Amino acid sequence: MSDLAAFQTRLGYRFREESLLRLALTHPSVANDQQHPLPHNQRLEFLGDAVLGVMLSRQLYEAFPDADEGTLSKSRARLVNAESLALRARALDLGPRLVLSNGADHTGGRERISTLADAFEALLGAIFLDGGHEAAREFVQREFAGDFITLPQVPAGIENPKGELQERLQAKSPTAPHYELLAATGPDHDREFECAVYHDGVELGRGRGKSKKAAESEAALAALKNLPAEPPLPPAA
Repeated sequence: MSDLAAFQTRLGYRFREESLLRLALTHPSVANDQQHPLPHNQRLEFLGDAVLGVMLSRQLYEAFPDADEGTLSKSRARLVNAESLALRARALDLGPRLVLSNGADHTGGRERISTLADAFEALLGAIFLDGGHEAAREFVQREFAGDFITLPQVPAGIENPKGELQERLQAKSPTAPHYELLAATGPDHDREFECAVYHDGVELGRGRGKSKKAAESEAALAALKNLPAEPPLPPAA
């Protein structure tokens, strides 16, 4: 059995057009190969991102009829963030099957969160094109089945974690938090940033993202999780 055939068995889906699967596994770094440039998976990633959003929205809508729009939106965001999708890509063993440039491969591209998350979305896009809505729906249901038992709990302020963190800290101190860029890795077309947030000289949290702004937001969210819980208000007299 070929490697791609074994992979399709693991996916629970067999492609009619195997070329779509190959395209989904081809990283954009190959476009920088001047001698042998190849088509890559960015367009499939775009499609898969949209398909995933629609299908998870429907599943959340049907699974939790009493949840309001804000709760559903936050829960969907937790399901489709890069870290979540990268975990699912690793579970499918996507990394070793990716086609990358030598440079991307040698700098750890197969384990990079953004690369794995993008490949997962591209794979879904390929399944959607090859097998249609039903095939894509079944794949999403299999991959996210355990996430619809209970509604994911989302910390308050996730929509603006930097603002929430600043309010929490400045309620007790006049000093505002500040953010520092720790690292920027990967080629220009696939950069990943790491930032840390500090307050009064103490590091409160770190985060990663495809932009400095996204990394700062993740660092703020990590800091909010690390802060001690607010004490309950005393009962009214």
